[in-house]
Amino acid sequence: MVGSADGCECRDGNRRRPCAPPHGRNPYSIYQLSASRNWSQPGGDRDPAAAPAHGAVCFSVSGEPTPHAMVTRRVDWDLAPGCGDVLMKRMVAGPNRGRALDAAALDAHAWLGLMISAAMYLICLSGALAVFNQEFERWEQPAVEEDTRVRPKLAAQGLEHFVERYGRDTSHFHVVFPTSGIPRLVVENDDIAHFVRDDGTLGAIESAPWTRMLIDLHYYLHLPKNFGMILVSVCGALLVALIVSGILAHPRIVRDAFRFRRGGNGTQASIDLHNRLSVWGLPFHLTIAITGAYYGLIGLLVSLAAHAFFDGDTEAVSAPVFAPEPSGYGVEGAALPDIARAVDHVLRVDPEGRPIFLTIHDPGTVDEFVELYVQQPGRLIYSENYRFSPDGERIGRGGYRDGAGGKQFVYSLYRIHFGDFAGVGTKVLYFILGMMLAVVSASGVSIWLGKRKRRTMMDDLWPAFVWGTPIALATSAIATLMGGAGSAGWVFWLVLLVTTSLGARLDAKFVRQRYPLLLGGCLIALVVLYLAHNGSAAMHVASWPVTASLFCFAFALLWPLSYNRLRRPQRKAVDSLARR
Repeated sequence: MVGSADGCECRDGNRRRPCAPPHGRNPYSIYQLSASRNWSQPGGDRDPAAAPAHGAVCFSVSGEPTPHAMVTRRVDWDLAPGCGDVLMKRMVAGPNRGRALDAAALDAHAWLGLMISAAMYLICLSGALAVFNQEFERWEQPAVEEDTRVRPKLAAQGLEHFVERYGRDTSHFHVVFPTSGIPRLVVENDDIAHFVRDDGTLGAIESAPWTRMLIDLHYYLHLPKNFGMILVSVCGALLVALIVSGILAHPRIVRDAFRFRRGGNGTQASIDLHNRLSVWGLPFHLTIAITGAYYGLIGLLVSLAAHAFFDGDTEAVSAPVFAPEPSGYGVEGAALPDIARAVDHVLRVDPEGRPIFLTIHDPGTVDEFVELYVQQPGRLIYSENYRFSPDGERIGRGGYRDGAGGKQFVYSLYRIHFGDFAGVGTKVLYFILGMMLAVVSASGVSIWLGKRKRRTMMDDLWPAFVWGTPIALATSAIATLMGGAGSAGWVFWLVLLVTTSLGARLDAKFVRQRYPLLLGGCLIALVVLYLAHNGSAAMHVASWPVTASLFCFAFALLWPLSYNRLRRPQRKAVDSLARR
């Protein structure tokens, strides 16, 4: 028996002929290899037990057997290796119309999986970068005055000037203190924010459009917020399932944690890299996936629990964790609350705490109150919350610092997810582990594509998408610097669409070689434009760490190109001497 393009062939003496059904035979009939060349000819129906145990020719099952009968006979008659699989596929697939439907369903399944993988990659990459969202905000506006002191009177003056300019038609006022991670005093409402100068007057409008675009990409994938948050959280739940199933599917994954094989076509090396990064970052990846799934799905779960057990009262579900808001302390149309008195009180009763921001809820109504968020040293909870009436009298506190363990755990998830604790070192570690997760998500799809028997457009589009995403992020930052404050989002998606579409016309190997160089060129252009745009402010402590990091990444990407150019003349000289 030998394989053929149409299925298999049978040997008849010294001749070979295809195992095809005779004319008029049911197309679902199975043609198998028997055990004797002289035992049967096509069209016969003999007892397999009577066949001698040598030779091999083709015979057919006559009549119109059902698929069940075919499978039964296939097992009993012990098909020859190789031919049986082909013929069984022919039986199961049925006529060509069924085959086309199966192929279309398989392609749809593959494309759906690819789109989910693309969303997962966008979330992982943007999340790794969003760890430095505060540093990016300072980098986008390096010329703003900075001071790390908390000055209650200055905050009150800034709020007064803000209300004089914009009025009180808002649901919230916020005062962000210089100890929030960005050493700048900011006052804002639900729509606009201003920096506050040392004399209490309003400074420049706070504007970090690229950073906001990056955060929205990670939170919502630039989709409507409710739907986007749920989709991102579902991806987090899928990531948990992928991590757990990956561990179960590779029992040797921990034992082979440092095994890395090279050679071949690179597929084995990619598999080892995928597995090694997965093992090394396993605790982090699982933590990020669980906390990420929590943020979007908790609202849905609370709503379901409220309708199931509390007659639709969502506050009754969340009250054990999140302290209910007080009411009845405000006066309709009253003056601004005395926030200076409230801040002074917190600085006295919690001297080791670090005020991060203050919120005035429902200003000018009977439900108005002031809430001050204070981070606690050495604790993972986001903050302890102190609440005051509009005249500065303390109402109470949230109880997150010394509340129940579950309450503290839930209020710690934000800082655990974003690495917003233990200083810059933790952020760097989170960035490295986050980039490892992005590499794992990208390499997993590449491995799956490499193992498929047939090559499709997906094989070319995926590497273009993987490298096109950071190129689109860099290009959107360039567009922002050039004055397109509102263009960051659409520039990102436009460039990503173009770079990914080009992958269909370019060779995948060319994309893997040239797109990193294109990314390096974009980063160099970004650094040059940033220096030209901000002048001496570009050397401020708020900006040079990010600028220097961008330059180092660009150099790492462009180094192979410059190295090869430097080595080329030496190789030519060596070859010339060898020929002599």
